[in-house]
Amino acid sequence: MSRFRALWQASLNATKRALTWNLEDLVPPSERYVFKFDSKEELKRWHLYSDSEYGGLSSASLEIKEPANGSSGTVQKPFLLLSFCILRILYIYTHSDSFEMYENISKWNISRSGFCGMRSKKFDGFIDLDAYDTLALKLKGDGRCYISTIYTENWVNSPGQEEDNSWQAFVFVPKDDWYIAKIPLDRYLPTWRGNVIDAKLEMNPARIVGMSLSINAEGGVPGAKSGPGDFRVEIDYIKALRLHS
Repeated sequence: MSRFRALWQASLNATKRALTWNLEDLVPPSERYVFKFDSKEELKRWHLYSDSEYGGLSSASLEIKEPANGSSGTVQKPFLLLSFCILRILYIYTHSDSFEMYENISKWNISRSGFCGMRSKKFDGFIDLDAYDTLALKLKGDGRCYISTIYTENWVNSPGQEEDNSWQAFVFVPKDDWYIAKIPLDRYLPTWRGNVIDAKLEMNPARIVGMSLSINAEGGVPGAKSGPGDFRVEIDYIKALRLHS
């Protein structure tokens, strides 16, 4: 009888473990870190880009900053600092006589505003965020509007090509205070080379291949600062959240 009871107890314990594993598998945590900018190792996962690739004069830098010692007694964490110098790209026409004024700008038609950004290197495979509905970014900035981009496996524009699909949303970052921006994934609009695709398309959050954060000299939400100049934004983390069941 005792042997039967021991066998029954072992079977019951195994069943409980299996049920627990299945529950965790079916109901993942309500939040998940995608990027946590608390070590210099994170820098290896990102690269910078700017309009300098197209003849512009903007530049950007990226570094992990150690926090200054505060008097409140709270433990401060390292964070990522993304700094920009955005210079407006002027309309320059090849028939103009004023090229001497812009000797260090490529001699072609340029009509886009200055821009800079940081983009993650491609993931090893995909990030599956299908169980989540919101992206959260903890930021401290300068009152300007930034652009959050999610890149997914290409299937919208030209299947079989290497260019990823991009989905973008504006992120307003208040000045001087840490702020958590929460952006529903369905608010990200499909774009191609910076232009919104005028079609009803739906992101596949199970096939995310990268993310980026960028800024343009012009554009953004009403009330945000704009125009050329020096910008900076501090980033603590990027998380995926499940806010709705």
